[in-house]
Amino acid sequence: MTKISHRLTSLLLTSLLISCNGGGGSSGAGQETAAVNNPVNASPEPGCIDDCFLAASDVSQIISQAVGEAQARDARATIAVVDRVGNVLAVARMTDADEFITVTSTNELGASVTGGLEDLNFIPASLAAIAKAITGAYLSTGGNAFTTRTASQIIQENFNPGERDVPSGPLFGVQFSQLPCSDFSTRFTSGTGPGPHRSPLGLSADPGGLPLYINGSMVGGVGVIADGIYGLDKNIADFDNDLDEILATAATVGYAAPPAIRADQITLAGKTARFSDALVRDLLSFANQVDDLSSLQANGIADLIAVPGYHDGTALLDGTVFGQPSSGVRPADPAVFVDDEGSSLDAFVFVDATNQNRFPARTASDLPAGDAVNRLTANEVQIILNEAINLANEARAQIRVPVGSQARVTVSVVDTSGSILGIGRTRDGPVFGADVSLQKARTATFFSGSGRTDGSAPADLLRGLPDPVYLASLPEPINLANLAVLPLPAPTFADYVSALQAFLGVPDALESTGDTVAFADRSGGNLSRPHFPDGPSRGPQGPLSKAPGQWSVFSDGLQLDIVYNGIIQHIAFVLGATLDVPQNCTGLTGFAETSPFAARNAIPNLANGIQIFPGSVPIFRNDILVGGIGVSGDGVDQDDMISFLGLHRASQRLNTGVGNAAAEIRADRLNLPGQEARLRYVNCPQLPFLASNRTEVCDGL
Repeated sequence: MTKISHRLTSLLLTSLLISCNGGGGSSGAGQETAAVNNPVNASPEPGCIDDCFLAASDVSQIISQAVGEAQARDARATIAVVDRVGNVLAVARMTDADEFITVTSTNELGASVTGGLEDLNFIPASLAAIAKAITGAYLSTGGNAFTTRTASQIIQENFNPGERDVPSGPLFGVQFSQLPCSDFSTRFTSGTGPGPHRSPLGLSADPGGLPLYINGSMVGGVGVIADGIYGLDKNIADFDNDLDEILATAATVGYAAPPAIRADQITLAGKTARFSDALVRDLLSFANQVDDLSSLQANGIADLIAVPGYHDGTALLDGTVFGQPSSGVRPADPAVFVDDEGSSLDAFVFVDATNQNRFPARTASDLPAGDAVNRLTANEVQIILNEAINLANEARAQIRVPVGSQARVTVSVVDTSGSILGIGRTRDGPVFGADVSLQKARTATFFSGSGRTDGSAPADLLRGLPDPVYLASLPEPINLANLAVLPLPAPTFADYVSALQAFLGVPDALESTGDTVAFADRSGGNLSRPHFPDGPSRGPQGPLSKAPGQWSVFSDGLQLDIVYNGIIQHIAFVLGATLDVPQNCTGLTGFAETSPFAARNAIPNLANGIQIFPGSVPIFRNDILVGGIGVSGDGVDQDDMISFLGLHRASQRLNTGVGNAAAEIRADRLNLPGQEARLRYVNCPQLPFLASNRTEVCDGL
């Protein structure tokens, strides 16, 4: 173990042996003139407006129920409650609860993994609880209720986990979204405000994060950590007796998801999703007999705690009403989001504290192929958004009930520099899809950017990043002065570039001298799996992944390494050692020996990280790359179709040369040396539409 310099260590000693309970937006260009003055709810339940939110009294009851169950089991827990857009309404810690958690999982052989976030044991338990609560809230809607156990099932290297020679989970990689450094997510250090807000650790796969409902309406999430381990379920063939999940189940009594929409009523690729292994009948406490929070505080059993960047610890907060401007999500101007006949699309937008659309359609400011004439115009962006949302409204949802529901998604459009040109969403789409759709749009655009001679070729940008600085676990008791880097160096970004070029058999791939290759997120995802092709375990590792035996959900390759130093900086901020991470996840030095927690060579194109599951395509004007479209929310094949076919429909409507990449330059045309399989580009559902029997709707386009 290599000791970090005394100068660097002193940063952490600013708050010597800090306890986690130490004290205590992004906005887009332009404005939309909204013809919406009356509150309108974004949930599917009509008339549920004023009472469809978590009041402070609800938050108190939820925490008291979790604490009551913990007392009955002689356990000590940290509990977080958030509203639907991630406002942290309270974080409570029981006396003598663990202040830190240990991140841990295993590789596909059941052995421990070293590197990435694996084995870190100095992350505040409060951050784990918040991440779990946000995951329960962000993955769930009025038509589906997912939990962190559901997340565990759908993000691993095989679906289902524990099976062999089957493809990865449909949301493989989603854990590294909603990041604390995201430029999309908003930040409030006290009180509540328009979201969606960031999550301190991304999305969680550790059981113990559940959604919260009132009268059938999705209103937030609760996260509990009591066992000291931040991990996931590697074997879903059995049912676990998970302490965190049991306490979270107690917290949701009276606020539970409707049984008809829980994950175990939904199938994914023909397999039933998992909701929870804990049942109300397993509880040892009774919700109507627990002490209220004020009594718990007076008796020294539990208390509110401050979490810098999330909650000041002084009082319980009311949540916002989803669909009203205070939540940051409200109906769009019905005169702007319309189909080709001028009918309203029932779309929604993200707004700031003044109720202004954060991301209205605007003209790009980049120079595709060196000429401003190639830029996407505001009208083109709006038509692309409208066609994608209209297509979603026509499409059959994959992960919603009842069967026959419309797909619910968020759509993002960016230019070649990754700047947001416009974002729109359908009614009741899951909140996680907002940040993810932007990640997808940027990822497809970035990796399709070979041949750029303005110094922004992907290979040059990646090689210019500070490499990740992996940290080692600490001996007990936790003393931050003993932090050290791992003896084996982390991968370098230059290594990833070289590995990709060798794997593709294209020595100048991603270079300024390279020919353009159009990479959809499905293509990049193929390159980011621990086995290629996705599924058979005998295949080689993808060049953007970790090798088998080194890969884990917490150390998955380029996706994590781009943002690793940013996550570490945010943890250090919560511990009181440095400034908060900037709103760009790239170009950060992390816990480096020299210039720690500094920023250099940040990549605006990837400001909120990359995404590696399907749902995006690059946008071309004839043969020139001009941007990307990303879609996320309601099934990955639906996401693929809405981005690809939505862009195609927009191209027909616009007739300006804007549309999909020519078939001959798409990544699925590459002949990979030594491989029989090819990369994939998009995969559209076979029978996607609610009012049509059309099949193979993307073939030949």
